[in-house]
Formats: sequence, structure tokens, C-alpha cells
Amino acid sequence: MRKTAAVAAFALLTAGCGSSPSAEQPATGTGTFTVALAADPGVLDPAMGVLSATNTALSVAYESLVTVDKDGKTAPGLAEKWEIKPDSVTFTLRKDITCSDGSKLTPADVADNVNHIVNPDTKSPIYGVLIPAGMKATSDATSVTLSTPEPFGFILQSAQNLLVVCGKGVKDRSLLAKSTYGTGPFALSEAVPGDHYTFGLRKDYSGPTEGLPGKVVVKIVPNEQTAANLLMSGAINNATFFGPDRARVEAIPGVTKEVIAPTNAQYFYHQGEGRPGADPEVRKALTQALNLTELAGIVSSNTGKPATGLVSEPRPCPGDTVTGHVTPTDPAAAASGLDAAGWKAGADGIRAKDGKKLSLRVLYATTRGPGFQAAAEYMAATWKKVGAEVTLNGVIDTKLAESLNVTQDWDVAWLPIGVTLPTQLVGFLSGPAAPKGANFAHLNNERYTELAAQAAATPGDAGCKLWSEAESALFDNNDLVPVTGLTILIASKGGTVRQVAGFYQPTTFRLTQGG
Repeated sequence: MRKTAAVAAFALLTAGCGSSPSAEQPATGTGTFTVALAADPGVLDPAMGVLSATNTALSVAYESLVTVDKDGKTAPGLAEKWEIKPDSVTFTLRKDITCSDGSKLTPADVADNVNHIVNPDTKSPIYGVLIPAGMKATSDATSVTLSTPEPFGFILQSAQNLLVVCGKGVKDRSLLAKSTYGTGPFALSEAVPGDHYTFGLRKDYSGPTEGLPGKVVVKIVPNEQTAANLLMSGAINNATFFGPDRARVEAIPGVTKEVIAPTNAQYFYHQGEGRPGADPEVRKALTQALNLTELAGIVSSNTGKPATGLVSEPRPCPGDTVTGHVTPTDPAAAASGLDAAGWKAGADGIRAKDGKKLSLRVLYATTRGPGFQAAAEYMAATWKKVGAEVTLNGVIDTKLAESLNVTQDWDVAWLPIGVTLPTQLVGFLSGPAAPKGANFAHLNNERYTELAAQAAATPGDAGCKLWSEAESALFDNNDLVPVTGLTILIASKGGTVRQVAGFYQPTTFRLTQGG
């Protein structure tokens, strides 16, 4: 699964390399592989990790029941085999898997992870997103069973991004604030929030370690230009690029490059009580006012592609849910629509209704490259022409999550959400509104909710048709606007690593000579 509430989680990344030392590869357990991450992970508890930055960093130390191979197919992880039923999947664990504190991983540990997330007292932001609503877990001596109250078409895939905590971390989750308790090949040895996180190679790792470096350092580098300079100088080995620095990075000699399309550049309207976006006519008019083709080029630095859906490729339900469902550009209709809805322009040109100004606070992440800031500035200039008062608020990812889910101080928010299953969107797009739930935009699209519920219980092509109709209902209602399909560049120098859905595959970290 992939996700990022800001999030995120994304599609197949840089190819892995050979696992045995050679003349071009340092000896096992030597050297440091450094990756640049645009935002601090914030929390270190996988149960609370809704940000893509959190899951990316934690994937160095934690593993999941199953993973995804190079062909996009489900492959063994902590589980060596599984049995699927319409409403459950039973995983048989590999034998002798050890935790970083020396204890043995048990099926009960895995079950405790799921049941901890499901427990309402936990207030886990990934419940109903990465973990399906109503899921429960039971275990015996060799296996763990995940089940749902009703048949669920993606029950196996839902286990792909469940990062499993083990050992002492299961019994005392407070330990996860400063340490990792996972089954992965690396364990956290140093944490300097806002600067770097160092993971050391475990000597007691139960899997193969041949060819792995001695350390993996996750360095926080919010500025893409800085990341490009560090990659060029050899100070880091891997980074992700969204904006104009991509061209410069691609020209660096010896760089391994992979371009992927993990998610959309898309924005949401806040529909909470008293917000301008609660009025469907305001949402329609604001969408009409924008030249979405021009906006797509701005936000992606002309590296995007047409948006065709909310789920990252390759999708379990292929098809185009966007075309013909997004409100077309028509500035004249935008102005007349606002007039008809009672939003009248004052002497200063700012529209108001019932004594309240049409005031919009636009929220965006500064870590997504300069295109997102330029897009926000374009929106502000355009909406001012139709009579809106606009304030821009650019923040780092952790502040973005706080604004979306806690303070709620926004009216329009740019939020790329990368997911691999349509079910992972339901908690964001329906249900309890923030701060009580993950529905940060306070959406209440009855057609989406009804179709999503039907789709979740309908397998195969029939279910996919319902999921597609559900997505399109969101665009028809101007709940969110998919502006363009983002592409990003993953670049490595002096080493290689494979990523899947924004998660590092930690056994594929490899340094080359000079890395």
C-alpha cells in the first residue's frame, strides 16, 4: 500500500543491484549509505505514521508480512506463505525471525500490531486507510489471520505496508519515540530530529546481510537545490526530486536515474461548517476560474502527465476516472456563478455574503519543490480577479499535517496522496471529520460513500467499476481537483537501493566504490 496524508506512499522505484561483494562494492558492514529526505519523519511509531516521510524513514528498520517484487506482484516478506479467503487471509511466518532487541518474532506480535491500530483509544491515523476499518487479527503458534467483517477484495494487499513492531516495542509503545524495534536489517542508533537519523547494520539479522553497508543515514534536506548539490559532491547517495533541479541532476555523471509517477498534484476544498468551500457553487466557481492546463504546467514544472485517477499506477482497477468529470475552465461563468450564489463584490472588489468575506487560506508543502509555491501564487492571483481574498501558507510536512488535522486553518490545500488501493482513500474522503477522523476536508459526498461501500464488498471487475464511479463522483462535485499526474526523479550516486511505494527495500542498500 502507499499513502501519504500528506503523504504518502508511492510506486516502484530504483532497481536493486547485486547482493554479493565485488571489486566494485565495499565489504559487508562497511561504509555509510546516505539518503536525503525532504521532511523530518516526526513520529517514529509505525502505528502513527501517516506522513510519507515517516514511512519512508521507518522502512529502513521495519519489515512487513508481504512485499512487492520487481514485477509488481505480492511476494513473501515476514510471511513465507498465505491462504486467502473472501474475508480473511492467514499468513504463515518464516521461522527464526529475530527482532532488533534479540527476541523472536511471534505471530502474537503481528496480531498485536493490527489490534493496537484498530483500538479506538490508539487514535491511529492509518486505521481505515492502511488498515481496513473493522479488521481484526488472531494468531496461533505459527500463523496470524487478518479478517474483516465483510468480504474485502484487497485484504492481502492491505498487509503490504503494515510495518511490524516486535519485541519490547509491542509491550511498551512509548519506547518507539526514540528507538526502533523491528525485524529489518538495520536499527536506529542515533536520532537528531530535523537533521538526521542513523541506522546501524544488525549483526543478528535473520536474513541475508551480504553486501549491506554498515550504516544507513537518513538526512533531512528540505531544499531540492541543496540535495542536488550534495548528490553531485557525493555527500549523499540517494534523493528524490520534484522540481526544476531534475534536469541538473540527470546530467550528473554516474547517476542512476528512475522516473516514476506516484501520485497527482491535486487540491482539496475545506467543506467544514462556515468555510467558503462548504458552498458547492463556490467550489464550482473557483474551479472554473482556473486554467487547469496552465496550472498543471506550473505545479509540475512541466514534467507532469494527464491525471487519470487517484490510485497510483499500476492500478488494481485500471481506467480513467478523471476525463469528463472535472469542471472545465470558464472565468465568465465563475463570476456569474458567484453572483447568483449571493457572493457580491464590495467597493474593494472582495466578494461577501451575509457579511462574511470570500476569504481563502491556501495551504501547501514547501518540500514539494518550487512548483507548488508557484501554483499557489497563480491560484491566488486568479481568484483575486473573481473577488476572493487569498492568503498563502507554505509549511513543512509536519506542520502541514498539523494544519490539516488539528488546527484546521485552511480553506484550500494542495495534497498529493499516493495510494495503491482505492480502499486506502476511503478514510480520507468520507467518514468522521478531523480531528476525530482522517477526513481532513470534511467531505460528505453521499454518492462516493455509497459507491465505495458497495465496491469494497464487490470483487473483480464489477467492484472496479464501482470504485471508478466513486472516484468520478468526487470530481463531479468539485470535492477535490486532480490537476496533473506528478512524475518524480529518484537519483542515486555511489550506490543503489530499490524502493516500492515510497518504502525502501532495506536489503537492497548497496554502496559502490567511492560511495
